[in-house]
Amino acid sequence: MTPSRDVTGLLDEWTRGDAGALDRLLLLLYDELRRIAARQLRRERVGHTLQPTALVHEAYVRLIGQRRVDWRSRTHFYGVAARVMRRILVDHARRHNAGKRGKGFERVALEEALELEAAEHVPVLELEAVIARLEKIDRGLAHLVELRAFAGCTLEEAAEVLNVSHSTAKREWRTARAWLTRELQVKSAPD
Repeated sequence: MTPSRDVTGLLDEWTRGDAGALDRLLLLLYDELRRIAARQLRRERVGHTLQPTALVHEAYVRLIGQRRVDWRSRTHFYGVAARVMRRILVDHARRHNAGKRGKGFERVALEEALELEAAEHVPVLELEAVIARLEKIDRGLAHLVELRAFAGCTLEEAAEVLNVSHSTAKREWRTARAWLTRELQVKSAPD
């Protein structure tokens, strides 16, 4: 694993305007970013056209524009990268489903995304919509879900990114899971 101080130093250099720092940073973190991309792509439909390498490269292109981020740590960087990858996948799913009017939605195992015991499956775009609604109510909870479900952060890592205690992150994770479960069950209930 890459020492955190090396990553933090490169993040600081990048924030101060050293364009080459991002390239050096990505060389150090490429394997982990590819792991995050592969994890997210495992949830996608069979035959998805994006591969982990392409997703990392697309995220890189978008990250280059992230000039006003106050980078705090390696974990914070991974969280932002995961959010960028999530947006790429959601945009891709929307384009793919644009003409299908609800047919062929990609599905995500809710138990995998949220670590629940339920064996329900949720379309990626539906999960995105639910997280967007949560973000309007509580940005912190939505960010926590994003870190856990999309970046694969542990509660400790998510607490670090959110700058909260582990016990606060644990309590908020329980709240977020309960809210998401309720919202997804209401959405899937028959009319």
